[in-house]
Amino acid sequence: MTDPLGVRRQVCFALYAAQRALTDVYRPILDEFGLTYPQYLVLLVLWERDAAGDGRTPPTVSELGAALRLDSGTLSPLLKRLEVAGLVRRRRSTRDERRVEVTLTDAGLALRQPMCQVPRRVVEATGLTEAELVGLRDTLTRVTETIHRATERS
Repeated sequence: MTDPLGVRRQVCFALYAAQRALTDVYRPILDEFGLTYPQYLVLLVLWERDAAGDGRTPPTVSELGAALRLDSGTLSPLLKRLEVAGLVRRRRSTRDERRVEVTLTDAGLALRQPMCQVPRRVVEATGLTEAELVGLRDTLTRVTETIHRATERS
């Protein structure tokens, strides 16, 4: 009889172990750029907003937190380190002083191009095809959204 509580049978453990393994792949790659994984995620959101070129105002700290599912206690020191590194700028909104907007500096914008190699290197490290990773990402996104919707209703 198979134990339903066996650790290797748990989805949570598989996700946890995979997340740790992926972090181990990202760490040395991002170290080359002097970035941590959470800093990389912040830059991805800012590059995406910048590339959209839709004239929207820069994202606020709270909008970045919502996009990355990070609380301000985690995000604020992270942004401070990115600012000290010269990659982002934080400033109070001229429309609402309670809001702090985050923008990329020229150095932050220039870092985007060399970072384009990161996804390819991660794909290679996983041993999966790009299509398999896209399918995995889509499944995990669906699981996350379903759980968030369910917990918001509770």
